[in-house]
Amino acid sequence: MFGKNFIVGLDIGTSSIKAGVVENGKNSPILRALFKEVSLGLQKGSIFDMTEASQSIGRVLGEVRKINRGAVKNIYVNIGTPQVKVQGSRGVVAVSRADNEIYKDDVDRAIRASQAINLAPNRTIIHTMTKDFMIDGVGDIFDPLGLNGNRLEVSSLVVDVFTPHIKSLMKVIELVGGEIGGLVFTPLAGSRSVLSKVQKDLGTVLVDIGAATTGMSIYEENRLVNLAKFPVGARNISKDLAVGLKIPVEAAENLKLNYGYALARDVSSREMIELKKFSPEASGSISRRFVAEIIEARLAEIFEFVNNELKLLGKTGKLPGGVVLVGGGAKLPGITELARQELKLFSQVGLANQEDWLKASPEFLEKVEDPEFVNALGLVLWGVDQENWRPTSLRGGGSLGSKVKNFLGYFKP
Repeated sequence: MFGKNFIVGLDIGTSSIKAGVVENGKNSPILRALFKEVSLGLQKGSIFDMTEASQSIGRVLGEVRKINRGAVKNIYVNIGTPQVKVQGSRGVVAVSRADNEIYKDDVDRAIRASQAINLAPNRTIIHTMTKDFMIDGVGDIFDPLGLNGNRLEVSSLVVDVFTPHIKSLMKVIELVGGEIGGLVFTPLAGSRSVLSKVQKDLGTVLVDIGAATTGMSIYEENRLVNLAKFPVGARNISKDLAVGLKIPVEAAENLKLNYGYALARDVSSREMIELKKFSPEASGSISRRFVAEIIEARLAEIFEFVNNELKLLGKTGKLPGGVVLVGGGAKLPGITELARQELKLFSQVGLANQEDWLKASPEFLEKVEDPEFVNALGLVLWGVDQENWRPTSLRGGGSLGSKVKNFLGYFKP
C-alpha cells in the first residue's frame, strides 16, 4: 500500500514539465505539490532523445519522492503528440438477459464493439469516449443501465496513438523509477480541470496552446463532441519573432513575454523596443506594434485550425459557452480579444475549478489559478476519477475502454 494514497499528474510538454501530487483526502483530493521543470529531449510532445528526457523527467520524480517515495508508482501522464487520431465509431450488441434489462456487462460489450475499427498495426487505442446510447432505435440516452430493450447501440469517440510514442514514454518513466497508472490525451486533461458542467452543457470549446502543439476539445449537451491536436504552438511565435527581428530564439522568447501583445491594433506604433535589451548582438529599435503583428499572424493561424474543426461540425460561432483558452500561450495579453475576433465566440482564459482544490495550501493557490498548470491538475483529477477516490465527482466523460493496468501491461516485455 506504500504510496497508494497518492496520485501524480505528469504533464510532459516540449518546453516544460508540470507535475501535481495529490493525496487521498476523506472528501476531496489534497494537493501536496505543484511545480514546473525545464523539459529536454522532446519535440512536439514526443520523445526524441531518451537520455535527455530521462534526465528532465528524473528531476521531476526526484521532487515527487520528497513528498512521498511511493507516489512515483502511480503516475497519470499526458499524451500530447499531433499524431493522435480521433474518429467516431458505433457499437451494437443484443441485450443478453431474457427480461431485456440492460446491465453493466451489456454496456461494456457495446463499448468494446465500438472499438472494432480499422487500426494500423503500429497504433493503439488509449480512450473510448462514450457520447450517447441508443435502445431499439431510440437515441440520446446517457445512462442505459436498468432500462429495457433488445438492441443496445453506443456512439463513441475512439482515440488512438502511434504505439512507439507510448513505448518510448513508458521506457523513460520506468528508467527513472516511475510507474504509469494511466495515459490521458492532453485536451481531455485540461477539460477535466477547467470546464464546469454548465459550460459542457451550453457548448464550449477548450483550446490548449502549448509550446509546440495546440489541442482542442469540444463539449455540448454535457457530452464530448470532438477532440483535435495541431502541430503549432506558442514556441512558433518566438521563432517567427527570431526570424523577423534577426535575434536568437531565446531572446525572442523573452521579448514576447515582456512586450508581446496578441492584437496589433491595440498597440501604439510609437512605442519602441530597444533590441539590445534582449540580445547584445542586436542593434536599433523596433515598434511594439510590429512585434504584435508577428504574434497576431501566428495566433490567427492557430485559431484558423480551431475554426476549421468547428466548421466541420457546423459549430462556427454557435457555442454559447464560448472558447476557453489554457496553456502557456493563453497568458499572452490581448489573446482573448483576438480569439473573440477570429472565432466569433465569447472568450476567456481558463482556470482550474476552485471547488476541486478547497484544501489546497495557500502556497499553491497562485499556481492553481495559472492556465499553465491546468493539465497537470486535470491529470491528477482524472486519476482520482479512475481510482474511485471520490465516486460522486463529475468525471471527464467516457471511459478508457479497458482496465488501465491491463492496458499498460500489453507493452511490458
